[in-house]
Amino acid sequence: MRILITNDDGINAPGLEVLHEIATALAGADGEVWTVAPAFEQSGVAHCISFTRPMMISRMGERRYAAEGSPADCVLAALHDVMKDARPDLVLSGVNRGNNAAENALYSGTLGGAMEAALQGVPAIALSQYYGPDNRDLEDTFEPARQHGLDTLRRLLDRGVWTADDYGIFYNVNFPPVPGAMVKGLRVAPQGFRRDMGFGVQPHVAPSGRRFLWVTGAPQQQPTGEGTDADWNHQGYISVTPMRADLTAHDALEALKAIE
Repeated sequence: MRILITNDDGINAPGLEVLHEIATALAGADGEVWTVAPAFEQSGVAHCISFTRPMMISRMGERRYAAEGSPADCVLAALHDVMKDARPDLVLSGVNRGNNAAENALYSGTLGGAMEAALQGVPAIALSQYYGPDNRDLEDTFEPARQHGLDTLRRLLDRGVWTADDYGIFYNVNFPPVPGAMVKGLRVAPQGFRRDMGFGVQPHVAPSGRRFLWVTGAPQQQPTGEGTDADWNHQGYISVTPMRADLTAHDALEALKAIE
């Protein structure tokens, strides 16, 4: 198996090292693992692409490249340049430092990379590590992902739903905020929503007198709907959420016939 890995935390991020370890085991002795990842951190860029400017790409080592762009840019660079003569069988994005459950998924560059792969017709899975009081001080804060990542991917590849339609399915995997030995199992779950919270801005005046705005987040331990991704994560389970890039609100189409 030929696997491409990317992320949004940058090519030197420890989560990418964890993913390389997992991907190497998944690819097997005869497989290949290629890395095309952002030269710098790209958290929160979602599915953006560098449409109005070129990006520099540098070879960092054997099958290892850094691109000055987003995770989606990196996937494009891999598929249409670095690996154009031998496309990957699978794209893995992560392991993100922090969860991409609930509404975080909409902002995630980690998911953006997986989404672009799916749009290009390549099976893709995004992986993220949730943090909380039970695991943020571990010596290896990626312990749940490191210990359970390979089995999770094998289950998805063996028994997951993979489609070849225009908006093919890709997967969002979140490992829970607990030590590896306390992971209870895996649950398939819809995307949740944290109410009464969200991103905002905080003003700051620089010494020069210029006004800047810092984007602020919110506590990640807020409850979500029962049985959703973040809810299962809080209970100690790995969540697996099938996703598509199709943004159509299909449930509203029939009701809107009245305006035609």
